[in-house]
Amino acid sequence: MKPKLIIFASGTKDGGGSGFENLVAASRNGLSLASARDNSLQHSELDADVVAVVSNHEHGGVRERADRLGVPFIFFPGPYDAEHYSSVLQNTRIDWTALSGWLKQVKGLDPQRTFNIHPALLSQLDGRFGGHGMYGQHVHEAVKTALDAGEITELGFTMHFVTDELDRGPAFFEYRIPLQKGVTADDIEKTVRAAEHEWQPKITNMVVRGEIAWDGENQKSLVVPEGYKYLPKT
Repeated sequence: MKPKLIIFASGTKDGGGSGFENLVAASRNGLSLASARDNSLQHSELDADVVAVVSNHEHGGVRERADRLGVPFIFFPGPYDAEHYSSVLQNTRIDWTALSGWLKQVKGLDPQRTFNIHPALLSQLDGRFGGHGMYGQHVHEAVKTALDAGEITELGFTMHFVTDELDRGPAFFEYRIPLQKGVTADDIEKTVRAAEHEWQPKITNMVVRGEIAWDGENQKSLVVPEGYKYLPKT
């Protein structure tokens, strides 16, 4: 049987959720949306069943995509504590939890089986682009400020396991993109999103197949196949 995956994706009241749709497309067609648009890209098969999607917007962009795709939708208005996160999952049979554009801090989920994609490089500038307040457009604006100040010359995204400490779970993949000064925060967002759509299904598949793993406690236990960038923290 295929691993069962639930996705947490906030989206907005008016849109969003493209990362969620990208994962669904890869799980059903063997291709991410990016691969489908560009035949030169490697197939990004996701060998898992997306059993549901969770959003904190009852009638937002994620709900619209879920209805169109025929994926069960769960509205989760909070509180965002361990008890309520557990209640969301208690009636859903799942193996893995993926955060994809989820803008609330997670508490109490299994750190071995919960992972996130973050739209910045958590390794840069001592983790400046992670933690409280670093989500959505705030991240891209912070990256642009650092780029304009000459503090960084590249950007990208990070995938990491999720612990109760915000954006501090072990990072197992990052994708770096060189950029020149003068780009806007919107340019940065579009560039990062395109890279996320290309790589997220493939790396997610490696996680749900057990090729990328850790014991949920010791970050030094992190295992990542050779040739992939990972950032174990001491």
